Amino acid sequence: MLTQQSTIMETRQAFAWAVPDNYNIGVDICDRIAAKNPDNPAIIAVAEDGSHRTHSFADLRAASNRLAHVLQEWVGRGDRIAVLLPQCVETATAHIAITKMGCISLPLFTLFGPEALQHRLKDSGARVVITNQAGAEQLGRLRASLPDLSVILSIDGAGDNAKDMHALCATQPDTFAPIATRADDPAILIYTSGTTGAPKGALHAHRVLLGHLPGVEMSHDFFPQPGDRIWTPADWAWIGGLLDVLMPALHHGVPVVACRFAKFSAKAAFDLIRTHNIRNAFLPPTALKLMRLDTPDAPVTMRSVASGGETLGKELIAWGQQVFGTTINEFYGQTECNMIVSSCAALEPAEPGVMGFAVPGHTVAVVDEDRARICATGEEGSIAVRAPDPVMFLEYWNNPDATAAKFITIDGDQWLLTGDKGGTAASGRIRFIGRDDDIISSGGYRIGPAEIEDCLLTHPAVTLAGVVGKPDPIRGAVVAAYVQLADEYSGSDALADNIAKHVKSRLAAYEYPRVVRFINDMPMTTTGKIIRADLRQRAAKEAEND
Repeated sequence: MLTQQSTIMETRQAFAWAVPDNYNIGVDICDRIAAKNPDNPAIIAVAEDGSHRTHSFADLRAASNRLAHVLQEWVGRGDRIAVLLPQCVETATAHIAITKMGCISLPLFTLFGPEALQHRLKDSGARVVITNQAGAEQLGRLRASLPDLSVILSIDGAGDNAKDMHALCATQPDTFAPIATRADDPAILIYTSGTTGAPKGALHAHRVLLGHLPGVEMSHDFFPQPGDRIWTPADWAWIGGLLDVLMPALHHGVPVVACRFAKFSAKAAFDLIRTHNIRNAFLPPTALKLMRLDTPDAPVTMRSVASGGETLGKELIAWGQQVFGTTINEFYGQTECNMIVSSCAALEPAEPGVMGFAVPGHTVAVVDEDRARICATGEEGSIAVRAPDPVMFLEYWNNPDATAAKFITIDGDQWLLTGDKGGTAASGRIRFIGRDDDIISSGGYRIGPAEIEDCLLTHPAVTLAGVVGKPDPIRGAVVAAYVQLADEYSGSDALADNIAKHVKSRLAAYEYPRVVRFINDMPMTTTGKIIRADLRQRAAKEAEND
């Protein structure tokens, strides 16, 4: 754990990794706690009707042990087992059982379509899928194209394509001898789309959880504290839900509220926080933006709120201080190497527009475009992380070329390239500029979309905004803003001009959007990020027709 000192530098100097040779995630987040405090609450599962049930660490241990016995019929050590479930106690149980068995868990979003599921299951060679009735029906249509898939287990009972998981577990003993895994043994396979090509499977070792802990503790102002209880609307199939919330909280013995709304709403989120005395939350920027549109009359006091995935602007940070009574701590990472940068209001005031400091234990730098040297303060380059690092992935599954392309060597040190542009501020914080393919080159200027999107959101008519470059024969590209309006506004040329002037008056003249388009549905990933690639395609088609 991090030990809080008076400054970030002192906190960094006081930290040292303690990764044992032998380590198992499932044992750590379940059996270890159950042996000491079996009756302590682990998962508070909230149903759609608002009812809830509390599951103890002893409950998790017994359920995961029974499931491990069931799974042994079809898998052996190192086999991949997919978990296609929403936030629920069975999701936690499955990941615990899989890792205790020495197998590899494959988290999958319930919102994935058939092509996304087919690619991940076929590429990984998954032997088992643990899902619900809806997932089983979808997988039934794909079964013929998945020769490695032996069985589908459903938490909703047996069906044409699935066996009844709970019925099978009921006949098994509640004790199980976990496999003695090493910290570097593979444990979790999470697919990430990246920027080009088919989604790649980032393979993580058991040590990935230990690698996450400093960043989680820092982003939640030295988590845990007495009385902490955590929740996120982010799906547990995303690394942000699984390894930024669920597993770190269980490691620390902190109860996790399991509730993912069928459709996110600000009112439901605020009500959930109040009803279940949630003191800590990871709220992605999109969730925060939607919550800001429906701010409650009375503050909803929390101890810590963390956010990551997109840069926060000063408007959101100021709003969070007013509504939550705490500063939203921004963190940064990616599926291959997560939770490596974070702000921490308990140590330093927020610096809007700048992500935060390198988390203790991680060495983060900005390297020049030639990838030959570390950039000076204020110089733009590629954000990189020095290897080895406990949170860093082992490899891309079945893709050695992509793995090799992820790393460079500078002065004998190996660095992982995140694929993001950034710079180091005078304060020592890392500033995020944008993805390599998100940078807009316009009239000789290099423009990151995040700052413009933040500014657009300060306009009262704008609910969501995505900014990309539209091809232009003179400037190379012009800034194009795709805007989703608040309900009480209607799109018009006058409003588009007003929105553009709003940005122009607040940012540099070259940054304002020369094109403003109104759209009804912003293209979003399942993790709540704007899919700028879709917007770029739309802008390119517009340019062809100009």
